[in-house]
Amino acid sequence: MKRRERTRQLIELGGLVAKADLIELTGDDRGVILGLLVEAAATLRSEARERQLTLWRRRGKRAFEAAPIEA
Repeated sequence: MKRRERTRQLIELGGLVAKADLIELTGDDRGVILGLLVEAAATLRSEARERQLTLWRRRGKRAFEAAPIEA
């Protein structure tokens, strides 16, 4: 059961990468996409964490409202 849940989580996260247009915008360059995610993780480890989370949460909410991810 845990394996199925983990697989679903990974598929959903991949959907978020696609929804953000990162695949198209980077030419499906996985090194660039990973670099973006590593940079975001570094920001979350910094003093700017709360401010950045608030900004990203707002942007994410607007993106979901504009075009919800299909199940």
